[in-house]
Amino acid sequence: MRPYEVMVILDASLEDDAVRTMVDRFSQQLTAAGAKSVRVHNWGKRRFAYPLHHRNEGHYVVIEANAQPEAIGELNRLLGLADEVLRHKVIRLPERAAGRSRPAPSQEPTVAVAANTNGA
Repeated sequence: MRPYEVMVILDASLEDDAVRTMVDRFSQQLTAAGAKSVRVHNWGKRRFAYPLHHRNEGHYVVIEANAQPEAIGELNRLLGLADEVLRHKVIRLPERAAGRSRPAPSQEPTVAVAANTNGA
C-alpha cells in the first residue's frame, strides 16, 4: 500500500448533495479496490485565479488514501471520464510526509567518507 492524495475540482453549479454523492462514489471505488484509511476533506466552493472551462469557481475536494497503484489508476480513469470534474491531480506522497516511520537503520543508505590523501 502506498499513500496517495487526490485533488479534485468539481463544477460549481452542482448542488451540495450531488457533490457529496460523487465524492462518496469515488471513495467507495477506492475501498472496493482494497484501499485503506480513505479520508475526504471537502474544501468547499472557491474562486479560481483565472477562468477554467469558462467557469470562475469550483468545489475543491481532497481525498487521501493508502492504496495499491492499480486502484489509484482506476480512480484516475474514472475522474478523467466524469463530466462534472473540471480538473484532478493524483500525487503519491513520500513515506515520511504520510506519517510513516523512518526505515530501519540497516536499510538507510550509508555515505562513505573519503580519506584526505593530500597530506594536509
